[in-house]
Amino acid sequence: MVATGRTSPSVMSEARYEQLVQAVVDYAIYMLDPCGHVVSWNAGAERIKGYRADEVIGRHFSLFFTAQDCVDGRPQRLLQQALEQGGAQDEGWRVRKDGTQFWALAALDVIRDAQGQVIGLAKVTRDITDRRESALQLDAMRAQLFQAQKLEALGQLTGGLAHDFNNLLTIILSSARLALNSQDPARIQRLLEHVLDAGQRGTQLTRQLLSFARHRQLSVTRLAPAEVIAATRGLLEHALPRDIELQQQVADNLPMIEVDAGQLQMVLLNLMFNARDAIEGAGCIRLVVECVQLAGEVEGLQGRFVRFEVHDDGQGIDPQVLPRIFEPFFTTKAFGKGTGLGLSQAYGFARQSLGAIGVTSQPGVGTCMSLYLPACADPLATEE
Repeated sequence: MVATGRTSPSVMSEARYEQLVQAVVDYAIYMLDPCGHVVSWNAGAERIKGYRADEVIGRHFSLFFTAQDCVDGRPQRLLQQALEQGGAQDEGWRVRKDGTQFWALAALDVIRDAQGQVIGLAKVTRDITDRRESALQLDAMRAQLFQAQKLEALGQLTGGLAHDFNNLLTIILSSARLALNSQDPARIQRLLEHVLDAGQRGTQLTRQLLSFARHRQLSVTRLAPAEVIAATRGLLEHALPRDIELQQQVADNLPMIEVDAGQLQMVLLNLMFNARDAIEGAGCIRLVVECVQLAGEVEGLQGRFVRFEVHDDGQGIDPQVLPRIFEPFFTTKAFGKGTGLGLSQAYGFARQSLGAIGVTSQPGVGTCMSLYLPACADPLATEE
């Protein structure tokens, strides 16, 4: 046989693959034997982990895990999972040669020969520390946004609540003074009843306000829509001018929903504050709550949903502006009259709750905001 001097296609393919792997610097790509020892090392692995190939080949890949992870057996569990299932993924802290840590996203895949026997594992690791920190910062900003929205809503409630509390205190003090100067037992009894009634109304207002303002971790719970509406209306009535009428239409036997009650109350308040601000002079805000069956006509949602609609007969929204109303910091209100965050927070709440929010509006006629939240699957889970 005469030697041609040509390299076989398979050898050339392997060489090109090796060149490709070595050229990658954003990912640590290396091979392990079936026992977890490093058998190859690329430039990305050296850049991310800090080890040269001659320092790490032959050593167990648990070298890159934190001491606590090694004590907990995490490396061995990942290796075993990959061998049994053909692959494994993991996300967590890893340790560089200099002892510093980074947040890694790693994948471990089994490699087999032509006969199907396991000959090793391919390990790909990416440093996603920056992405994780960005996600944590985003979560913190969302929490701050939630608190800012509550504070904004509370600020709008303050004037009405202060007026109501002043009226209650006037009743209490006047009745108490009259009772002190009266010798008529029946009259004293009536005056004390006035004091008790005013005190109970003040307690109810305080309870509603504290429930809304208290900083709590988000907690999804099963609740009756009518109960949230009652609490929200109790707060809203103190922030509405006398020439704006609030109408309410809540269907009977509404199904239960599973959401964060505080967030839902805040969203409803923001929607109704927007309705109030859209009305110039006298007008009407109408709150309609009912159960609807959707078949994909609202953002592809399917199934039973509770729909909260807030109608106003205000000035309406310009059609050119309508597509942007859920954008963060976008507002049509005058400077200092709004943050532009209320509707974006409402949109985020709806999506997080597996629902949707939409708007229809006609300039000069009014606006309708529609919030859809999924009903509980249990058909017996309805309001008594």
